[in-house]
Amino acid sequence: MLKKDLRKQYSKLREEISVPSLINSSLHITNRLLQLPIWSFDYYHIFLSIAQKKEIDTSFTLSILQGRNKNVVVPKVDSNNRLLNCLLSDNTKLKKSVWQIPEPVKCKEVASQLIDVVFIPLLAFDVQGNRVGYGKGFYDRFLKECRSDIIKVGVSLFEAEKSITDISAEDIPLNYCVTPEEIYTFSPS
Repeated sequence: MLKKDLRKQYSKLREEISVPSLINSSLHITNRLLQLPIWSFDYYHIFLSIAQKKEIDTSFTLSILQGRNKNVVVPKVDSNNRLLNCLLSDNTKLKKSVWQIPEPVKCKEVASQLIDVVFIPLLAFDVQGNRVGYGKGFYDRFLKECRSDIIKVGVSLFEAEKSITDISAEDIPLNYCVTPEEIYTFSPS
């Protein structure tokens, strides 16, 4: 299926999810994330959810990271449409961006090369680990700046599609994707 069709289909499916169901699914995803072999690293990049788009509530995963004294990094979009990696601390003040994304007001930037694990928002993904986001390319550009061994973990409210047909050379596949029902593991190409 084409990315544009998947965006439309999965955006509509997300709109139909009730808030209690979204919270329940987010908790299931967080519990499944604990089963992945990713918890011995130091730097974790996690997105802060856009409530209006009914994204997975990452606050549960964030609590686990903070409870394990991990270095938590959150994204902030700069004026060049690049993701900055901002270290999150207890004193970090957040403000919603024009896209309604909670972002740090001030950013203590962390080099992309330091990040070990990144949790990636997405609308859909396929059984090969290809993903469909909102189409702005933020994460593909960001991932190109990271080490080649960074662990890419998608989180999805829905199960895998059979195939995304319009994958380009710029698209960077996932290592894992976690849904409320499954953990998908993908082989590197």
